[in-house]
Amino acid sequence: MYTLLWLIPLLPLIGFVLLVFWGKKMPWPLAGTIGAVTVGISAVLTLIYGVYFIAAPPSGNAVDVQLWHWVTIGNFSLDIGFHFDALTLTMMFVITFVGFLIHLYSTEYMQGDGDYHLFFAYMNLFVASMLILVMASNLVFLYLGWEGVGLCSYLLIGFWYRDSDNGRAARKAFIVTRIGDVSMLIGIALIASRLGTLDIQHVLTLAPHAWASGSGVAIAAAALLLGGAVGKSSQVPLQVWLPDAMAGPTPVSALIHAATMVTAGVYLIARTNVLFTLAPPIQLVVAIIGVVTLLYGGFGGIAQADIKRVLAYSTISQIGYMFLALGVGFWSAAMFHFLAHAFFKALLFLAAGAVILGQHHEQNMFKMGGLRKAMPGTYWTFLIGAGALAAIPLITVGFYSKEWILWGTWQSQHGGVLLWILAGCLGVLLTSIYSFRMVFITFYGKQQMEVAHRPGVRIMIPLAILAVLSIVAGFIETPETLGNVNLFGSFISSALPPNGLPGAATGNGGTAIQGTLQIVVSLITLAGIAIAWFIYRAGLKRREILAAPEAYRGARRFLYSGLAFDWLYDILFVRPYAAVSRFLRSDLIEWIYRLIAWINTSFSFLFRSVQTGRLRWYLAGIGFGAVVTVGVIALWGIG
Repeated sequence: MYTLLWLIPLLPLIGFVLLVFWGKKMPWPLAGTIGAVTVGISAVLTLIYGVYFIAAPPSGNAVDVQLWHWVTIGNFSLDIGFHFDALTLTMMFVITFVGFLIHLYSTEYMQGDGDYHLFFAYMNLFVASMLILVMASNLVFLYLGWEGVGLCSYLLIGFWYRDSDNGRAARKAFIVTRIGDVSMLIGIALIASRLGTLDIQHVLTLAPHAWASGSGVAIAAAALLLGGAVGKSSQVPLQVWLPDAMAGPTPVSALIHAATMVTAGVYLIARTNVLFTLAPPIQLVVAIIGVVTLLYGGFGGIAQADIKRVLAYSTISQIGYMFLALGVGFWSAAMFHFLAHAFFKALLFLAAGAVILGQHHEQNMFKMGGLRKAMPGTYWTFLIGAGALAAIPLITVGFYSKEWILWGTWQSQHGGVLLWILAGCLGVLLTSIYSFRMVFITFYGKQQMEVAHRPGVRIMIPLAILAVLSIVAGFIETPETLGNVNLFGSFISSALPPNGLPGAATGNGGTAIQGTLQIVVSLITLAGIAIAWFIYRAGLKRREILAAPEAYRGARRFLYSGLAFDWLYDILFVRPYAAVSRFLRSDLIEWIYRLIAWINTSFSFLFRSVQTGRLRWYLAGIGFGAVVTVGVIALWGIG
């Protein structure tokens, strides 16, 4: 049954090949159809395999499919194969199903673009690479997919390359994520050298026997893998690339920078969970990074004017929640928030894209306004997405996923109460403020521009489906206080360790505490919405009053700049690196290459100078050369 799993990543790869080599000769509707249909068939196959997997779980709750043997060096060998379990299936569902909806949306959004076929070629290659990443049975094959999504991210962020700013954003994303990738590659080499295998399941089995908990090797391996996860998932301190990545087309932001690629780090930590449990200090660092990042994203998002940059900062923040869950050992909660985030953040980006398309490609929210009546379908879907992002109680998927994370944080033995206050109070407040700040500025007030493009069926169908999922998906995992339906937790637990930590609150007392925390967080969410209403909807005068003090304007510039991380990195890294490069420009090694270049240039000048185009000079040169040659031969013979 599972022998055809390889078809799922192969189909988008075939679409990529067709579009790259023959896409320019195709009618543009055919190029979009190939891009969407190949991913759509992969989504159907994923659903079929998913239903079969759930209805008849395989032995050991996992299936390994070996395609071929790759390499053998002594006792070390690598195979090309796939590992299919509940975690893999969850990731594959998001990649293919949400990916198909975004491809369908793109067939209308990108219509008329001169490189229409290349856009879908790159998107298909990304889907194939991401599927390889999550299905790979060993770390080298996983790293192949990991680098593939990095390449596609570069191509798609800089897709509109004629604008130099887009090219700079693409290079920035590529360089910053490479820092994490190098860390991950060193970690893979360390694991191979110490355990003699890179098969992920073998690594997870051997590591507890080879390494003691808290040992230096375990800490080093987990820390190096964490470096890769931090870079790819845009977590502090490697988070600076994601806001600028909004230079790419909006469907790119929805697929790569909201639903899939930026969550690759979350998947990596969840998949290698045993290594992190063997390194408690690093697991604590994961939680701290998560809290710091979710607050960074909240503060950064609250001051942006570009609607896509607000969503970019919110992505950074929400992945911070996933890292927090991983750090406190609530693995399933992290993956459930991943699933929830894929639905509501893809919805928000796609709805924002419909707004941008309708507002003459304007992205500044303060130049919009009044679109609630002009674009009602987009308004309601965006409102649902914002509600899920803000975690409106009881009715949105964001409430249930975030509540699960916060309950796990409260039970953590490593500063659980402090982490809960930062994430559950301050983080939730900031999220609800910037979420409904977008709603009130964009869709309420006076309409400033006419609607240039009203979304068609291919845009509205994905929005409607994602809006429904942003509501109903929450009911598959409700807390004990609301009926304790834990379908997702039961499903994913076959691939991940159980949630909860020793000494966690249980029984009626634990339920009472959980219920109290839910009420507190819900009130904070509603308070944030009220604050956003008061500042951005109740009247312009109040905004002017709040903006009057110079200190406020300075703080706003600080937040608008992303807490000045780019300036700080420029001072600490970019300028010193440039200074060292200028100094080394005149070193001995550089002079060797300059000499080689000078010799080549000199010969080039000499050869060009004799190409006069005059036939008599050529004949005279041939004659002179013949005389010299004969003379040399004669003298050589005499000698």
